[in-house]
Amino acid sequence: MVSRMQKKFWKTKQVLIKVTGKKEDEHVVASDAELDAKLEVFHSIQATGSELLKIIEKYQLALNAVSLEENDFGLHLKAHAQQNSTQAGRMMTATGNALCSAAGQRLALCTPLYRLEQEMDTFTGRAVSDTFLTVNQMEKARTEYRGALLWMKDVSQELDPDTYKQMEKFRKVQIQVRSSKSQFDKTKMDVCQKVDLLGASRCNLLSHSLASYQVQGSSN
Repeated sequence: MVSRMQKKFWKTKQVLIKVTGKKEDEHVVASDAELDAKLEVFHSIQATGSELLKIIEKYQLALNAVSLEENDFGLHLKAHAQQNSTQAGRMMTATGNALCSAAGQRLALCTPLYRLEQEMDTFTGRAVSDTFLTVNQMEKARTEYRGALLWMKDVSQELDPDTYKQMEKFRKVQIQVRSSKSQFDKTKMDVCQKVDLLGASRCNLLSHSLASYQVQGSSN
């Protein structure tokens, strides 16, 4: 019971250190440099993915609005051209046809954009969310591990090698440190692997979807 309470105490202390932004052991922080770099990549993927979905939605709305206006103006010109047999009437007919054609071509761009939106939405809702859960598990394990390190540091400062009880206490804390480190290392590896896979998957998704958009745009 005492050990569990001490474990919670040092875990809570580590949480407070992180929340208040107090300086942590530079060697411990440096050992997580690669992990923190992966986390920056993940947060970038997370943020830009959400932003891209908003941009695609706005772009589609703009395309629909412009296409509607173009088509209506084109129909308006062609309707008035039927009542005018002069050169001006023929010009209105040609312009009206061009505007209606442009409106149709512009609307055709919505198909690959909609496909991109659906794929990005699935990617964000599944792959990014799954990685986010793994990141949360890792952060909990990291807090446990760093709390255990604080505990061991505190015990070490009062350690008397000639005192059996103190040595026994130190060994118990050592076991806790090893256990929490093992769990942290596992979740850290999971995060690094998932972030790498997430980045590669997003590149493939965008390359494929934007290629379809480019082909559609070129054909228009």
